Amino acid sequence: MKFLISEMMSIRHAPGKQRNVKILFRFIVFLMALVGLWSVLFHYLMEREGQEFTWITGVYWTLTVMSTLGFGDITFHTDIGRIFSICVLLSGTVFMLILLPFTFIEFFYEPWVDARAAARAPTALPEDENGHVIVLSYDTVTATLIRRLQKYDYQYCLLVGDLDEALQLHDHGIRVVVGDLGDPDTYERLRIDAAALVSCMATDVINVNVASTIRALRKDIPIITGVRDPDSIDIMYLAGASHVLQLSDMTGRAMARRTSSNALTHIVGTFDDLCIAEAAAAETPLVGKSLKESHIREYTNCTVVGVWNRGEFDAATPDTIIKDHTVLVLAGSREQLQQYDDFFCIYHISGAPVVIIGGGRVGRAVGASLGAREIDYRIVEMNANRIRDPDKYVHGNAADRAVLEAAGIDKTPSVVITTHDDDMNVYLSIYCRGLRPDVQIISRAVRERTVAALTRTGVDFVVSDATMGANTIFNLLRRSDVIMVAEGLDVFRMKMPEALVGKTITDSDIRAATGCSVVAVRQNDKTIINPRPNHVLEADTEIALIGTIVAEEKFVSKFGDKASARTK
Repeated sequence: MKFLISEMMSIRHAPGKQRNVKILFRFIVFLMALVGLWSVLFHYLMEREGQEFTWITGVYWTLTVMSTLGFGDITFHTDIGRIFSICVLLSGTVFMLILLPFTFIEFFYEPWVDARAAARAPTALPEDENGHVIVLSYDTVTATLIRRLQKYDYQYCLLVGDLDEALQLHDHGIRVVVGDLGDPDTYERLRIDAAALVSCMATDVINVNVASTIRALRKDIPIITGVRDPDSIDIMYLAGASHVLQLSDMTGRAMARRTSSNALTHIVGTFDDLCIAEAAAAETPLVGKSLKESHIREYTNCTVVGVWNRGEFDAATPDTIIKDHTVLVLAGSREQLQQYDDFFCIYHISGAPVVIIGGGRVGRAVGASLGAREIDYRIVEMNANRIRDPDKYVHGNAADRAVLEAAGIDKTPSVVITTHDDDMNVYLSIYCRGLRPDVQIISRAVRERTVAALTRTGVDFVVSDATMGANTIFNLLRRSDVIMVAEGLDVFRMKMPEALVGKTITDSDIRAATGCSVVAVRQNDKTIINPRPNHVLEADTEIALIGTIVAEEKFVSKFGDKASARTK
């Protein structure tokens, strides 16, 4: 009953449906007239045969024949009557078995399906929606961002222009809204006045259109867009974007930071005065020792917060053994990191070029970043049109051992795999590890789910486009200074939880309980880097920690709630 009432109300306000109602009315009138005509002729012909029936019987016979039921209890005995029966039967086939079902589908079934689809993929958000994130263009970055928003209980909606695509995404548990990406009314229905942020990772042309449309509606909302062509960056800002993400360049720089041709520290992020750096332990006196035996903190004042071993991150403990392929994750000030370099700068010096596989946007970004650090490199590229500098490029297929040998695979300290094909990246990772069991391998993962597969191949570091883009957008949403040290490893800042106030770092048992390590404490506008184990945690201060996503979740679960734990 509710459906019929809502359908009648929609017909009242829809001109197209009103026209269809007139057609339906004419069809019903014509069908009734036809039934009446056949019933009258039935009486006339039956009287000619000497049979007499009531008018109700005439209608009954007409409907049974037209509907092809044909019970056979009333029949004609003459050829004229049988010819009449055939005409009634054929008319019934056309009207009741063809036209009537189509009429039912048009006026009842399709509206019901549309109503269900509209419930699954609405065109507007509730009027009380507030503080939500509007996401456009579903891709690997957006999928990762949505999972992060769901994990931390942020309201969001994904705007999709195609209804069929919206229904498919809805069936995968994604909150979708259907609308035209370039229509201002769409964003009015999405409560743009109350939204917290807009993220659009579509093509450059669509991103510019979306940014300009939204900026005309609201001047202060953060708009984050992706960009593929560097020439579009200025246009994107002119259109109204607050932040423009060039993911290929970001990914390339992140991969370059993790290449090492010596034992020096490489800063991967800063956090106020705190620096997070990585340093290779290969060919240094640290190899074979435990962290307790290395005395790194005593000699350099740096804290080893974790170690990377073949792509696996482990929180540092006094008993952690430093291996030849171990990469140390260090926390300290720039002065403290310089002290570390002063101790180990003479070790693991390699003049061999870094081998970069793939000369696309990411590969070129890796090369440019290494060149800025005065580190030599060679790019292996199969497409001759991408070769920019013959001195830096090697033309050929990276699956050909001769090509890799020409690039310097036998002596290189690091191999960086940057292709856009995750399956190829897994293949090349296994191949390079077989050629050089001791070489550092850094690989790109376009899809987040490929990270685990690459890690199993023995890759030392995996940099995911999806995770990097999603984390950047998520951090801008929360306005927090989160450093993604590597895939799944963050440095994050939180207000001091009440459960920790008054305890020392040792008594808090944070590392053992959660896997996170305290790397800094900020109080009275002063940052204490690498606080001592006996440092007392005070109220109204901030604490900086490093840990994996799992460790962070354990910390939030044990000491604070998702919605308010991080500093905003």
